[in-house]
Amino acid sequence: MTATQAPVLDTRSKGQIARETRRNEAIAHKKLTSKGATIAAVIIAVFWTLPTFGLFVTSFRPGADTQSTGWWTAFTDPAFTFENYVEAFTAGGTSTTLASAFVNSLAITIPATIIPIALASLAAYAFAWIDFKGRNMLFVFVFALQIVPLQMALVPLLSLFSEGLTINDVAIFPGFGLNDVSYSFARVWIAHAIFALPLATFMLHNFISEIPGDVVEAARVDGAGHGQVFFRIILPLAMPAIASFGIFQFLWVWNDLLVATIFASPGALPITQALNSLSGTWGNKWFLQSAGTFISIIVPLIVFFALQRFFVRGLLAGATKG
Repeated sequence: MTATQAPVLDTRSKGQIARETRRNEAIAHKKLTSKGATIAAVIIAVFWTLPTFGLFVTSFRPGADTQSTGWWTAFTDPAFTFENYVEAFTAGGTSTTLASAFVNSLAITIPATIIPIALASLAAYAFAWIDFKGRNMLFVFVFALQIVPLQMALVPLLSLFSEGLTINDVAIFPGFGLNDVSYSFARVWIAHAIFALPLATFMLHNFISEIPGDVVEAARVDGAGHGQVFFRIILPLAMPAIASFGIFQFLWVWNDLLVATIFASPGALPITQALNSLSGTWGNKWFLQSAGTFISIIVPLIVFFALQRFFVRGLLAGATKG
């Protein structure tokens, strides 16, 4: 018969434990941090921010001053005005004003963000929780579409929006009949949705597939169908990933110039095109462009700060499995 060993009791006081914990934390912090790396990060941040800060100061300086002195002279001889913002917002470009282009960008960006999220969330749920033949191969195909350059799809899309695709005068796919001016926004929405779907499906699938299977199975036992499971369980739990991709997509579409220039009519051009026309002849009014730039970043900043609490969670969830 063997004797049972008595448990070893911790005779340290709470104060000793607290001091040892703080000492261990200090040692770990010292090993994981570096003064050199911190200094280098600060220097990089300063050099990264300095041009933006100079552009911000220039946006408030009179146009004559920007032509003769640098922005840093504003601190020794301050002269600021809001006229640049007023003129930039109301000045007419080649086809539209910055104010109307601002509205056009909202009309383009909001649907072009919602449409791919709606379609990709349904596809991601199907790839994650519906067992069908060829599911894995189809998902790999969708994932591989991310490497297709956007420029390669512009001409085929233009053909689809008008007369359709033909090979040797044989119709392969009928056209959508969207070449009318009234369908200008629709063309841009469809194009942005097509280009965003592969990445959106991949990110949302990675998040949705990590939802515990017991939750879905319990809902099915209670008689819930795929529609109820998707709308009542999957969507609420997948909001971090949806918000994370929504931020990316909103910023991409808002800052886009190529797709909108190709598919939008002159009256539906976004704010990026209007900014291009603010610089004047040979860039002699670039101070107006600096003011227009800060007008254009107001909405993206609002979107980012409104959804930032979901951002890190969504990125990590979409990057840890797939």
